[in-house]
Amino acid sequence: MLVSDAVMVALIGLGGSALGSIFGILASARLTQYRLEQLEERVNKHNNLIERTYHLEEQLTLQAEKIRVANHRIDDLERGGDE
Repeated sequence: MLVSDAVMVALIGLGGSALGSIFGILASARLTQYRLEQLEERVNKHNNLIERTYHLEEQLTLQAEKIRVANHRIDDLERGGDE
């Protein structure tokens, strides 16, 4: 039994459409994966910046307290020298 030309053309068209769809889905998935990786990298950089800023703020608070103590000691020494 021979397959008619119309059925053969339809099967070839179906195969081509299926392959095109599969390759399109794979390409889209790769692009989505790439974009997710880039987004994760940006989020990690942002989180690192937030963490570094938090540590800098802690250091700033500590330095301000040290300056406050040093100024108090200087004031005490200045008052002690006048008496």
